[in-house]
Amino acid sequence: MPELVFATNNRHKVDEVSAAIGDKIKLLTLDDINCHDDIEETGTTFRKNASIKSHFIFDKYQFNCFGDDSGLEIEALNGEPGVYSARYAGTHGNHAANIDKVLEKLESSPNRRARFITVISLLWEGDEHFFEGTVEGTIRHERSGTQGFGYDPIFQPDGYDITFAEMSMEEKNSISHRAKAVEKLVEFLKGV
Repeated sequence: MPELVFATNNRHKVDEVSAAIGDKIKLLTLDDINCHDDIEETGTTFRKNASIKSHFIFDKYQFNCFGDDSGLEIEALNGEPGVYSARYAGTHGNHAANIDKVLEKLESSPNRRARFITVISLLWEGDEHFFEGTVEGTIRHERSGTQGFGYDPIFQPDGYDITFAEMSMEEKNSISHRAKAVEKLVEFLKGV
């Protein structure tokens, strides 16, 4: 069974990807390889940030690995929060403040269209491969649900009348941006 390091400290992401991968690949975390470095996301695109993470791990630890970058792009906000999704309100990972900022900025906007995007950078035997997944939807006027993380309580995917935060992990993983990108990653790995 191939081993892969997922270059993240985000436990929610690890859980989601582990559920999507199942027993096809042994997923290692940064803790598993004793990496406690803070990998700075200095890129201005999802692709660049994902690449920074995978290269950091590959260069320092020589493991096949992948990094991802994900975020929310809101049409009426010209793509914001985008690559700054996790730190949109200033502090990294302050989900409540990030949601508050989005709702405040969209308060008078009739256009609530948005999409989540994930880009994965895989470094396999030194070669880099990219995989992308998106899910389209709308931003609710208020929070709903307690599952998930980040912007899940205000994002309603197209074709559903509930938010990501109202879905089980299995239901979200069947349609999410990350699940779509991971599916492409897994499909690629089946051929190596």
